[in-house]
Amino acid sequence: MLSDDNRGGSARFSMRRLTDRVTALILAGALLGGCATLPPNVERTASSAFLDTGDTRLGRAHRDEAEAHPGLSGVYLLASGLDAYVARAVLCEAADRSIDVQYYLYHADKTGRFFTYQLLKAADRGVRVRVLVDDMDMAGRDLGIAAFDAHPNAEVRIFNPFSREAGRAGQFLSRYGSVTRRMHNKSFTVDNQRTIVGGRNIGDEYFETDPKIDFADLDLLAVGPVVREVSAAFDEYWNSELAYPIGTLAEQVPTEEQVDKLRSGLRAYTDDLGDSDYAEALRESDLATRLRDRSVVFTWGKARALYDSPEKILADMDETELHLSSQISPYFQEVESELIISSPYFVPGRRGVEFLTGLAARGVKVRILTNSLASTDVGVVHAGYAKHRKALLRAGVELYEVNDRLSRQQRRKKKGKEGGGAKASLHAKTFVMDQENLFVGTLNLDPRALVHNTEIGILVNSADLASSMARRFDERLPEVAFRLELYRDAWDDERMRWVMKEGDGEKIYIHEPHVGFWRSLGVGLLGLLPIDSQL
Repeated sequence: MLSDDNRGGSARFSMRRLTDRVTALILAGALLGGCATLPPNVERTASSAFLDTGDTRLGRAHRDEAEAHPGLSGVYLLASGLDAYVARAVLCEAADRSIDVQYYLYHADKTGRFFTYQLLKAADRGVRVRVLVDDMDMAGRDLGIAAFDAHPNAEVRIFNPFSREAGRAGQFLSRYGSVTRRMHNKSFTVDNQRTIVGGRNIGDEYFETDPKIDFADLDLLAVGPVVREVSAAFDEYWNSELAYPIGTLAEQVPTEEQVDKLRSGLRAYTDDLGDSDYAEALRESDLATRLRDRSVVFTWGKARALYDSPEKILADMDETELHLSSQISPYFQEVESELIISSPYFVPGRRGVEFLTGLAARGVKVRILTNSLASTDVGVVHAGYAKHRKALLRAGVELYEVNDRLSRQQRRKKKGKEGGGAKASLHAKTFVMDQENLFVGTLNLDPRALVHNTEIGILVNSADLASSMARRFDERLPEVAFRLELYRDAWDDERMRWVMKEGDGEKIYIHEPHVGFWRSLGVGLLGLLPIDSQL
């Protein structure tokens, strides 16, 4: 049997060996990414949104309504994934002059390919299509992207690209502070007359077609002056030195035969998709009909596009004048009665806890909906949030966490059909302030969104819309989320529990619901690390 001293020596030896291995990995990563360089970004040509689009089909639609609300913008919430995809597809069909597409993730899955084909068909009609995508999701796809870019009416730029000369993993170390900061913006603008801004990327999980995960998300369809503000934001990013034309990056220029082959394959794929249940739902969608016959009812109010400058990626993190957070902060500061936050990734940190508990102390009703450990897709972020829960609850802040297991009845109500085995997860980022102002966008309340990445959203001043969102929040919470509470156990220790409505009663959990011991332990250990600033 080993003595205590021997156990200590063994532990020190193991720790030293672990440290040596970690150091070796870091050095290897630095060496692998050390030769990573980018070509000069001199091939890009500046362009901007068309301003003279009042004579387009979308410009003429709702013109009388817009003239009856001078200076105001009309907005329509896209809550269901199906409606969100329908809106994009119908707007592609209606485009006469231009389509501007800006996304953080753009998957090459079912909805991604179908969306790409819609854009190509618009380009075939003579519509100018500009696509700006962050490079996070683009690994190994340069040839296909370049083939799309080969269309005379289409152009693709990659934002803050990884070098094609070295592996990406190594670059996360060798270019730390550069490639670790991403363009998280999401907007889709047609003819400078309609825009969609919100939490959804382009991919199956955002539009109710992924069998494994079902993101609850929200987009805002807008018409009016705010559309031009979103277009101005797009132009800033499009013309930024960080936006590289795909032709500058791609190591291989596709031949005409390759372009034809890739497009033929895409056409065949979408033709097959045309017989699917999803395509049928798109065709029969009530929203599709209302968009086409111009009977969508917009809510009108003052609206502003709030967004980070693209220079945020290059600037020091303390240059907050470039940050969206400095634009939205005054609205948070002026809240008097109620603040409702929906943020899938919520890491308030010490300063955030102080601010939120300060609001509660002066009588503001603060309610926060975020993901549970079971519903989140990023466990390390949950670790940064979990350690602040008790402090928030003690101060009277209400916390709710999404239940990843919706009932069959809830899924049928949500999807309009039986069953569905996908895990439920929150992805919408919304703030409702005093039931007067509503923000919908890409901004999570965590350091990565506030400090590192770039974001965008639309702030709408409309009591009708904001109060409607507050009512929807109240009505849905008991069905979709756990309510967190503090209590004293038999030894008078402060503990936390999760309360979920079940039939006419409630079910109470005293540990993280629907999560195994080892995952819960692992996330708890991560919470001990000083990593909040990177989450």
